Amino acid sequence: MVGVDWGTTHRRAYALNDQGQCLRTHADGEGALASKGRFEQALVQALQALDVDTTQVVMSGMVGSALGWVQVPYVDESVLLTDLAKHLYPVPAGRLDLQAVIVPGYCVRDSHGQPDVMRGEETQLLGAVTLGHHSGWFVLPGTHSKWVELRAGRIQQLRTYMTGELFDLLSKQGTIAAAIGAEEASWDQAAFADGVQASAQGSLSHLLFGCRARVVCGDMVSSSARAYLSGLLIGHEMHDVLGRPGATSSVQDFYLIGSPALATLYRASAEQLGLHCHLIDAEQAFIGALSHLQTHWKNT
Repeated sequence: MVGVDWGTTHRRAYALNDQGQCLRTHADGEGALASKGRFEQALVQALQALDVDTTQVVMSGMVGSALGWVQVPYVDESVLLTDLAKHLYPVPAGRLDLQAVIVPGYCVRDSHGQPDVMRGEETQLLGAVTLGHHSGWFVLPGTHSKWVELRAGRIQQLRTYMTGELFDLLSKQGTIAAAIGAEEASWDQAAFADGVQASAQGSLSHLLFGCRARVVCGDMVSSSARAYLSGLLIGHEMHDVLGRPGATSSVQDFYLIGSPALATLYRASAEQLGLHCHLIDAEQAFIGALSHLQTHWKNT
């Protein structure tokens, strides 16, 4: 079987044998945006790059969104992660002599009826469950960081934070970007820690303006502002999760699904706030999910 983690801008494909072991991988920039209008051709290119002969392809991520190959309906929290194989969405494969399916994302509403959604992260969460992590809080950092509470493999809460997107926009455009300056500076870990500490002191929009104010008033050099901004955003994200009512498990210990590079800042923030962060390798989780889907797809 071949599994494809198909994001907005990037794509990674995995070839698995019948025992669910990963034989080889391929990564490229053929994300959903680049593949728009030519998904069948883009899939063929990925299979050729893997150099495998397969009859089954499982895809997850933005390939199932309005930007993707076909818009796949979300499932809700009543569907266990381990039951996702029962909800795989078939894709018209055209000239391709294979079965192609997409893993559906989740739409989860909070106690006020406010919806939150994810596509792609559910597959990594399934992988975490197959690795033995059935309950607790999980964070999947990125452009849009996802915090998910699981209990016995069932989603209890889902919260998305635009942390990565805000950091990118604010550090490149507007008044904070002007204070930071165009020149890339070395990372100031002390300024990052100051940002995490300040993140609990008020509303986010007020704190963000304080990043500029610190520079123009001489309290912080401009070369430290980027790290301070990152600390503010990540720290505020964590404080919001910590302060949310209705959690059925403690946030004092949580799992982070991602690469070691992505985990570094979240782990530093967690330690500063007295939390414990346990890293789950994202690729290992994805392969675990594919192996599970491979086995259970055959039985559906």
